[in-house]
Amino acid sequence: MIPAALEDTHEAWLGDAVATLIGLAHVNETITADDLRREMRPAPHQNLPGIAFTTDKRAGHIEAISYQTSTSRTRKHGALRTWRRTTNEGISK
Repeated sequence: MIPAALEDTHEAWLGDAVATLIGLAHVNETITADDLRREMRPAPHQNLPGIAFTTDKRAGHIEAISYQTSTSRTRKHGALRTWRRTTNEGISK
């Protein structure tokens, strides 16, 4: 059992992931969940990466532009949405 102080909560992971996606969008022309997976610790629940992308999309930081094939072994070459930073994102650079 993991001590409560070390346990990663959904809210803490999600907050870090949203900030990581914003940072990745500023550095890279496009981003995917594979990029987030490389930069972040494992999510405490499998749905959290998708929620992070949805949160940033709704906030106007990123937009979906296409699909590609995942290079992650765990995704088994599944479809992967590609995102980019929006031009009207409303955050300071």
